[in-house]
Amino acid sequence: MAEDGLAPRHNLSGPTKASSYILPRSQAGPGKLDKRQPPDTRPTPEPTGASSSSTTVHIIDEHDFALLLPDRPGELISDAESDGVSYCTPDSTDPACSKRVQDGFIRAAAVTTSDDGSYIQVTGCLDVSKSSLDPSDSGGQFDVRFPNGAQCTYGGYGASFIQLVEPAANRFCLRCCRSRDDQINCNSHQDRAGCQTAIPGTYDFPSLGVTCEE
Repeated sequence: MAEDGLAPRHNLSGPTKASSYILPRSQAGPGKLDKRQPPDTRPTPEPTGASSSSTTVHIIDEHDFALLLPDRPGELISDAESDGVSYCTPDSTDPACSKRVQDGFIRAAAVTTSDDGSYIQVTGCLDVSKSSLDPSDSGGQFDVRFPNGAQCTYGGYGASFIQLVEPAANRFCLRCCRSRDDQINCNSHQDRAGCQTAIPGTYDFPSLGVTCEE
């Protein structure tokens, strides 16, 4: 899907909001993640297709957000980049939500907003057994180019966002930027870098007894 490339890692700068929660709990395929990619400063690709609620993600808080995910059982994240659809958390109040993840799929999540409001992000841990994802899938990225009409409500259609899902690492991350072509905060060329490099954030929750790679 996306071009190989990696922009310099940008650490979170003075977040104004951070919170986490845990929902009740009831080898690598194509597009393998590569954390050694060189810097890539090309502009963020333009969005494709008309905006659609079926490919719209959002972040309200740690209880209410949506992720793009495969809609076919066992489909690899990299293969779903052209036909992924949005799934909301079970407690989401968004009236546009037509699909929801199973209770317990999101084990823990943390939401952070930058001081200047340029982005909002959610990072956390998954329980892949509460889904139809392939547990051996190393993952892939969704962004403004794929799937068609993809957008995040934080910035609206055309604004930069990046989302990675790594089933084999039980990890996910989504960052939505306020503006278009934000190469600093939402660099879509980090598609093979993995969540911890592309979207630095919280992936261990010791107070909740949760860590992604366990």
